[in-house]
Amino acid sequence: MKFVRLIRHLATTRWSTRWRFTPQVRDAIEQAIGRCEAQHGGEIRFVVETALDLPELWRDLPPRPRALQLFGQLGVWDTAHNNGVLIYVLMADRVVEIIADRGIAERIAQPEWQAVCRQMELHYRAGRYREGSIAGIEGVAALLGRHFPGRHHGDHELPNQPVLL
Repeated sequence: MKFVRLIRHLATTRWSTRWRFTPQVRDAIEQAIGRCEAQHGGEIRFVVETALDLPELWRDLPPRPRALQLFGQLGVWDTAHNNGVLIYVLMADRVVEIIADRGIAERIAQPEWQAVCRQMELHYRAGRYREGSIAGIEGVAALLGRHFPGRHHGDHELPNQPVLL
């Protein structure tokens, strides 16, 4: 299994990620985040990683711990109201993970986040990267709107632009 994953990560290229997440798709993601953040008290960050590096693969790092690393590195945890949410896509493993800050995680159960992830993965498997990304953002926004309605602060603390790694 480790060997198959290694080959898949080595074969997944940044070019293939950029081909799927074109400037138009990235712009649609940014607009969807801005539109959705106006409806709830959360901050959404969207990250697409093509593949893990060799040291991470050698340690067989699962996608969720990698998403947690990026949650910290990108400062999603560092919002004034502990209301950051990371949507993490790992192209080589074809998985989506959602990490929520403690202010949100205590009110929204993991199965609810997993349902959003599975919906995104279904779209991605069908080659619908724009639709899958927007469905994920809107799914996160629906959960945040239910538990954190209204905007709690005027300034956006996290950038809305998706990150491609």
